Amino acid sequence: MTPNPPHATLDVLRSTLHARLSTLDAPLSTLDSRLSTLYARPSMLTDVHALILGSGTSAGVPVIGCSCDVCTSDDPRDARLRTSMALRFTDSTGSPRVILIDTSPDLRQQALTHDITRCDGILYTHNHVDHTFGLDEVRRFNVVMNQAIDVYAEPHTMEHLFRVYRHIFEQEKNVNASFVATLLPQPLDVGTPVDLFGVRCLPIRFHHGRLPIVGFRIEAINADGTVCDEQPGPFPLAYCTDVSSVPPETWPALAGVRVLVLDMLRHRHHPTHLNLDQAVEIAERVGAEQTWFIHMTHDIHHATTQASLPAGMALAYDGLEIRDSSGPAAPVKADSV
Repeated sequence: MTPNPPHATLDVLRSTLHARLSTLDAPLSTLDSRLSTLYARPSMLTDVHALILGSGTSAGVPVIGCSCDVCTSDDPRDARLRTSMALRFTDSTGSPRVILIDTSPDLRQQALTHDITRCDGILYTHNHVDHTFGLDEVRRFNVVMNQAIDVYAEPHTMEHLFRVYRHIFEQEKNVNASFVATLLPQPLDVGTPVDLFGVRCLPIRFHHGRLPIVGFRIEAINADGTVCDEQPGPFPLAYCTDVSSVPPETWPALAGVRVLVLDMLRHRHHPTHLNLDQAVEIAERVGAEQTWFIHMTHDIHHATTQASLPAGMALAYDGLEIRDSSGPAAPVKADSV
C-alpha cells in the first residue's frame, strides 16, 4: 500500500493535478474528494476510548432510603455513580493520557475501580455539586505524576471552584500546611477549542434550565492543528450532560459526530434535564451512529428501558468503554450480566 504523503506533498500533488486537469470535464471538487480519501491522514493517537465513570444523577443510584425495583436491582447496570467521563488514549509520543470531564463526588471510587493513576487535564461542564465535588481527590494524581494539573472552566464555574476549594487555590492562607492539589486554572470559552495531546475539545453551549453550561465536541487533530481526516476510536464524539435544551447556534457543532453521549434523566418531564422522549428526539436529529444516554435517575430500569429504545441508541452504564461507534452487540439479560 502506498504510504500517506506528508501535508506538503499532498498540497503540491493537488495543485499540480488541478493545473493539469483544469481543462477536463470532471469538477475539481470531485478530484479533491478522491485525493482526500486516497491520502487521508489518520490520527497518531492509539487505544482511544471514552470511559463512562458514572451514569447517574445527583443522588446516585441506589438512592438513600429507597427500596424501589431499580434501587434494589441485582443488575449492576442499575447501580449508577454520579456522572462523569474520562478520555483515555496514548498520544503520538507513546505516553498514556487521561482527560477528565467533570470530577464527581465519587471520583476516588471511580479512579480505584478503573485503575486511573494520572490526570492530564480537567474540563468542567458547569458548577453543580455532582460535577465538581471530587476535585480534592486529584491531589493523588499530582503526587503520582509529580506535576500540576490544568483545569478548564467557564468564569462562573471557576468562581465556584475558587470559593469551595479556597484551601487549594489560596493555600498560603491555610492555618496549617496541608496536602492539597496543585492546579493551574485555565480559561474556557464557548467556540474556542482546547487542544490537549492531539485531542481537540471544543466547548459548545447548552442550557441546563436557566443555567448556561457547556458540552464538548471531541476529535483528534494533527500536529499542525488541523482535524484528522480519519478519526480514531469513537471520535468525533459529543459529550452533552445536564441538558434541557439545545440552542440554535449549537446544532452545527453536533453535525457529523459518530458518537453522542447525551443527558436523559427519566421518563417524566423535568425542568432542567431531558426526559426520554426529548433525548430520543435530539438523538434522532443529530443522527450519530451511536447514542449513549447518561445522568439517569432511579426511574430508569436499565433492561426494561433499553429494550424500548430505537436502533442506535442505548443506556450507558458505569464502566462502559466506548471504543468505536457501535452499540451493544446484543441485548443483555439482567440475570446474565
